[in-house]
Amino acid sequence: MHTVNTPTPARRQYWLTGASSGIGRELALQLAARGHIVYLSARSAAALQALAAEAPEQLIPLPCDVSDDAQMSRVFEQLPAPQRPQWLDGVIAGAGVCEYVDLPVLDTATCRRVADVNYFGVVNACAAALPLLQRAAEAPGRGRPFLAGLCSMSVYTAFPRAEAYGAAKAAMAYFLDSLRCDIGRQVDVCLVYPGFVATPMTAPNDFPMPFCLHAEDAARRVLAGLDRPRRPRAFAFPWQLHWILKLAAALPGLWYGVIMPRMRRTPMAVAATPAPPTPDSKEASR
Repeated sequence: MHTVNTPTPARRQYWLTGASSGIGRELALQLAARGHIVYLSARSAAALQALAAEAPEQLIPLPCDVSDDAQMSRVFEQLPAPQRPQWLDGVIAGAGVCEYVDLPVLDTATCRRVADVNYFGVVNACAAALPLLQRAAEAPGRGRPFLAGLCSMSVYTAFPRAEAYGAAKAAMAYFLDSLRCDIGRQVDVCLVYPGFVATPMTAPNDFPMPFCLHAEDAARRVLAGLDRPRRPRAFAFPWQLHWILKLAAALPGLWYGVIMPRMRRTPMAVAATPAPPTPDSKEASR
């Protein structure tokens, strides 16, 4: 379903999570160059301060850990009262981590860490932002606010070693689609599906990344999608990778029966029985 994005005042207020590097950092700089106020969130306060120094009139650091429920429930309270937003015209949930699963050991802690940021971090950001987005929606003349989540084409079809990352992104996509059912009359909810982007998160990847984009280019494409007169429910880029993976999803026999076995790193082996935890290891795991 498409919704009409009516004109809004020139100076808007946005909140970005995952703003310290990669696509989030470039989004912050491009929005600031347009003259907008941008609240910047990530775990590293030092990185956010350095970014804010590039446009101190527009960029406001708001350090937080999106996976921390208690911290996110009062995230805006850390700001001085005059700096706290009274509304938000848009939120881009971009905080994310990537860890790969290396079988035969299926490390449940890896899956939990990735889900804490990539899924529950989005839930926490939405919970904090919704009252401010709804306030913007009710204000005359501000236009429709939006809530956008940076998802991943990895949810189109499954990949080896992506049990943690792909599952968390798929959960995020379903959550935002469901949220749209409840708030879509007031707030545009958009899913953004980038392909490979050269960022600190993808730098350790030891496999080919076809059609890889620079973060600056990816940020421009995100904003171009959100600036459309009718914001789409979802959009993806680059189109080449989008259609290749959509075709793979439409041909599961070929994908899982022929292509995936060739991409698998090592044959499945029986994992050794782990040693019983020592008292010290129990304490470290808490």
